[in-house]
Amino acid sequence: MARSPSETLDLPVLPLRDVVVFPHMVIPLFVGRDKSMHALEQAMESDKRILLLAQKSAETDDPHAADLYQGGTLAQVLQLLKLPDGTIKVLVEGLSRVQVTHVDERNGSLHGQAVEIDATDEREAREVEAIARSLMSLFEQYVKTNRKLPPELLQTLSGIDEPARLADTIAAHISVRLADKQRLLETLAVGDRLEMLVGLVDGEIDVQQMEKRIRGRVKSQMEKSQREYYLNEQMKAIQKELGDLDDAPGELEELARKIAEAGMPKAVEAKARNELNKLKQMSPMSAEAAVVRNYLEWLLGVPRPSTPITTAWRRSRNASLNTWRCSRA
Repeated sequence: MARSPSETLDLPVLPLRDVVVFPHMVIPLFVGRDKSMHALEQAMESDKRILLLAQKSAETDDPHAADLYQGGTLAQVLQLLKLPDGTIKVLVEGLSRVQVTHVDERNGSLHGQAVEIDATDEREAREVEAIARSLMSLFEQYVKTNRKLPPELLQTLSGIDEPARLADTIAAHISVRLADKQRLLETLAVGDRLEMLVGLVDGEIDVQQMEKRIRGRVKSQMEKSQREYYLNEQMKAIQKELGDLDDAPGELEELARKIAEAGMPKAVEAKARNELNKLKQMSPMSAEAAVVRNYLEWLLGVPRPSTPITTAWRRSRNASLNTWRCSRA
């Protein structure tokens, strides 16, 4: 981050896990580490200002200077509440961006020296306004498809005239990686920050649409499986009502075994298996099931010559097939 001439601040440091606080952002934080609680106590004893620095890794339990980003936020403690379990809930408001030049440990907590940084931009105001409008259009779409964000947020944003504040407010509400939020915090040029947000919000919309398609496919597959299960259970109930549930499976298995062992020509065996599958879906007491069962019994009873099928056997089979088709019509 480039810096502008400013008063050097010397304030307690509150290391943050998995969160970046932007200027104008009001957020509750839960604090449980000893050094962090001491930092808050020291801030409350002074002017209630504190430096918020994100950790490079949330896994670090005892962070030092090298474990923290140098770009951070000067914040004001609005409210502090000590909880029964010994931890602290604190409400803070981001005031401005800061560049931290030095961090050390004093009086049981981290302290940092920093300077406040102002937003800059070399672009024309009209170009910045155009990018801001594009961002707002995308963010409206993002909010409408994100149930975690209240619709009232759009009304709040519509009342913000400053592009820099608009960018920070949107940055605080999008679900992106910590590293991306840190880059947004460290980007001083408002036009660049807005353009970066356009890319991030557009990418999040693509992810949301992909998630929606995946949920739709999963829901469709589940509905299909549930429908098939319901129909199968309904068929079993009907068969049970007819008193044939116990007898039918054994008979069908016997037919399947006979077909497998009959040594039929491939075309004939395929036809037999197809009819057997149809029979499985029919009520055993139906007239059509009786016709199919008789046809399969006849097919299994036709003599099989040891040599390739004779013309006479084909004629016999075809004649019976025609008779069976007529009976089903």
